[in-house]
Amino acid sequence: MSKRIHLSSPHMSGNELKYVQEAFEKNYVAPVGENITQLENALQQYLKMPHVVALNSGTSALHLALINVGVDRGDEVIVSDFTFSASVNPVLYQRAVPVFVDCEPSTWNMDPELLEEAIKDRLQQGKKPRAIILAHLYGMPARIDQIRSVARRYEIPLIEDAAEALGSRYQGQLVGTFADMSILSFNGNKIITTSGGGALVSKRKDYADHALYLSMQAKDDTPHYQHSEVGYNYRMSNVLAGIGRAQMEVLHKRIEQRRHRFHYYKQALGDIEEISFLEEPAGCQSNYWLTTILVHPNGRGISKEVLRRNLDAQQIDSRPLWKPMHLQPVFEAYPRYLNATGTDLFQKGLCLPSGSNLTDEDADKVVQEIKKTFRIASCC
Repeated sequence: MSKRIHLSSPHMSGNELKYVQEAFEKNYVAPVGENITQLENALQQYLKMPHVVALNSGTSALHLALINVGVDRGDEVIVSDFTFSASVNPVLYQRAVPVFVDCEPSTWNMDPELLEEAIKDRLQQGKKPRAIILAHLYGMPARIDQIRSVARRYEIPLIEDAAEALGSRYQGQLVGTFADMSILSFNGNKIITTSGGGALVSKRKDYADHALYLSMQAKDDTPHYQHSEVGYNYRMSNVLAGIGRAQMEVLHKRIEQRRHRFHYYKQALGDIEEISFLEEPAGCQSNYWLTTILVHPNGRGISKEVLRRNLDAQQIDSRPLWKPMHLQPVFEAYPRYLNATGTDLFQKGLCLPSGSNLTDEDADKVVQEIKKTFRIASCC
């Protein structure tokens, strides 16, 4: 069997082993050490944000962000409906209530007008949302200026979930820098990785300090073990931070490679009328973490699922777009404000292999197999 072409596999730079070895040589194989410091510094410099806390996952970062803004049992938190469940699970960790807001078609991210409608309706019911979690999906920046304006109008804290969007820009400004807090993910499939990991990014020192304190079991500043709050074991390992430290050195290359792959697919598949791509709206610059397509039915019987199965039979990974949260069994009982956009995207959308280490030969194979699927349909 031929080797499998993966969706988004880790891509090492060459310096990862060097920094990991340093951690072993200095015996800093705990959640403290030079690699953590250097990774946090690199992120601060790149994002031009004053405070970064390296953590063991983006989910942990989001959980701590919710704690920082005071989300507690029974509070309502507005979240993107069209996203991955990790954007929502921390709301339930706090025994709070997620309120889902659908996306809009130009960016596939939270619809600002629908967001305001949701807030007004919750206020009429006497339930002011405690926070808003905005996810920038597949690397495409949301309409962050409008969403931030709505959040400020109603004095609701905004948290950016930039797990998929490190390096993406809106009006020239990096996403993850518009709100008082944002979160990043360095999972193995992200544009850079620490194997498993994430970070909380903030403009506010008190938020960063509190997140760091909670991430290390909330140990008070005493010579003995004393705890005044419930803490968590969320700090990133110095060993894994060595991987991220090396990855930050090549982040600009990884963005270029992902964007190149998007444009290659778009040019190569542009003559298939049933396929469309998520283009960058004015002011948006995506890192194109994943290249995504929509498969529009046009009488030939080719759906996104037919295409996915055909690719899978040829050892090529592809994946449906996120299934909206209001359709997930675990979230089906929670309030939602919908416009059917996310559901339509889920029915038509597919992610293509997009890794920065995807070879031209493998990318060409993906293209040829997609074209073959549509040629076969034309002949039948």
